[in-house]
Amino acid sequence: MKNIAKRRLWKYLFWFGPFLLVAGLTAGLVSQKWGVIPLAFLIPGIVIIGFWLIWQTQRTNWWGRRSTQAGTNALVATLAVLAILGLINFIGTRYHLRTDLTDTQLFTLAPQSRELVQSLQKPAKVWVFDVNRNPQDLELLENYRRLSSKFKFEFVDPQARPGLADKFGVKDYGEVYLESENKRQLVQMVNQNERLSEIRLTNRLQQITSTTTAKVYLLQGHGERQLAAGEGAISQAVQALSDKNFTTSALNLAEKSAVPDDAAVVIVAGAKKALFDNEVKALQTYLNRGGNLLLAIDPNTDPKLNSLLQQWGVRLDNRLAVDVSNNVGIGPAVALVTEYGQHPITKDFGNGISLYPLARPLEVTPVPGVESTTLIVTKPYPSSWAESDLQSENLQFNQGSDRKGPLTLGVALKRKLSAKPQPQPTPTPNPSPLPSPTTQSKASPSPTPPLPPSPTTELSPTSTESRLVVLGNSDFATDGLFQQQLNGDVFLNSVTWLSQQDQQPLSIRPKEVKNRRINITGTQANLLALSSLVILPLIGLAGAAVLWWKRR
Repeated sequence: MKNIAKRRLWKYLFWFGPFLLVAGLTAGLVSQKWGVIPLAFLIPGIVIIGFWLIWQTQRTNWWGRRSTQAGTNALVATLAVLAILGLINFIGTRYHLRTDLTDTQLFTLAPQSRELVQSLQKPAKVWVFDVNRNPQDLELLENYRRLSSKFKFEFVDPQARPGLADKFGVKDYGEVYLESENKRQLVQMVNQNERLSEIRLTNRLQQITSTTTAKVYLLQGHGERQLAAGEGAISQAVQALSDKNFTTSALNLAEKSAVPDDAAVVIVAGAKKALFDNEVKALQTYLNRGGNLLLAIDPNTDPKLNSLLQQWGVRLDNRLAVDVSNNVGIGPAVALVTEYGQHPITKDFGNGISLYPLARPLEVTPVPGVESTTLIVTKPYPSSWAESDLQSENLQFNQGSDRKGPLTLGVALKRKLSAKPQPQPTPTPNPSPLPSPTTQSKASPSPTPPLPPSPTTELSPTSTESRLVVLGNSDFATDGLFQQQLNGDVFLNSVTWLSQQDQQPLSIRPKEVKNRRINITGTQANLLALSSLVILPLIGLAGAAVLWWKRR
């Protein structure tokens, strides 16, 4: 009887061991601290289980039993499965694999957003002052946070934290602020009808993290596109430049003798009248000292920039680019482009679409010291060609006067400052009204050394090259067309590349969510409900009844 009592006592002591082990593990996992209390449970539990295993082995050869071996194999297999599942969950937590199957990549950040967040040098945090966490806003912010540990966000109830709300100047629910170090900016207001926008968040993030502000001047006074809202204006393009942390200002070279020294980029968009000689000379001097120029020149216009363009090997074709391949109802006078050159401006365009109404082709001739890259190319003939008869309503290719496609509508060029401007390779009988210093030195037979450059033509010590982008159209950047397809990206990426801010991401801007709702009348809604809930089930039942009757 005493032996039986001792065996029962050991049996009860064994169950006390697993109990202590589970209690110690629970205490450590819940408190996340493996201090005295968890160890006080774990160590006795492990000791008791160990003594029980030794006692069982000496008493009954417990390890040699067939049931013990089977139970051990089952326990090892269970632990292996749990370990594999734990490893899978660990890998899934550390490494995310997401696939966006929507046609517009609705749940995927645009390349510009990804590049900007991944290149963050300073911490940035988004504060959403709202009571509720909208799932759509939360998903967008999570997409940003996954890309960089420097990006964080937080939802705040203004009533629960009035001090923080007063610090940001919050006046109403739904205000979203972006903070980086000591800088704060209002991103937007969110509500039930307007959710957090990737475009606004990315633009504000680029503004607040940028250390410099580039100055962009837009030439005026020759019929160029006006900057304020109106017919044929480029107010949307100007606003987009401001969103990308550029400072824009009008420039009238008829009132100033030179381009301002703080000009990062000068834009000539759609000049209809000829520039004065001193204005052309001012632009040439600006390029010679390391400036950057964007020329968007429409057909049937002559701004008298040929002397400047010939130094870069660019010639404006007076014909009109015709595209008869598009079937979207925009007419053959609108070039629909899906092919782009290999350049930072167009690197992520793929086969996206950009539109150029009434565009003129360009001809590019190689010039020593100038590196040129084609940006925009039309389709090959017979889809496109350069039409010489601009008055004809029936556009047909004329072998004698027209030129076969593909046509170049845009080109990007750059030149090292050490390389002096060269004249056009093919000499012209009439000398240029404004010859470059290089041309003058070659034409003069005098053995006297050339004079040193004047202070206005000295090369900028902060620039290593000058850049030029020439486009045969300015309509693509006007209000209404600017937001169509890739038109805005062509303009913004060109200005960004010209500004020589290599840290700025060049890519497609984020895109707004498209409204794909189906608008139907009440009668159509009732008919749809009736057909899906009554008519279709009745047809199925009738078909089943017919089959049953035939097989009966």
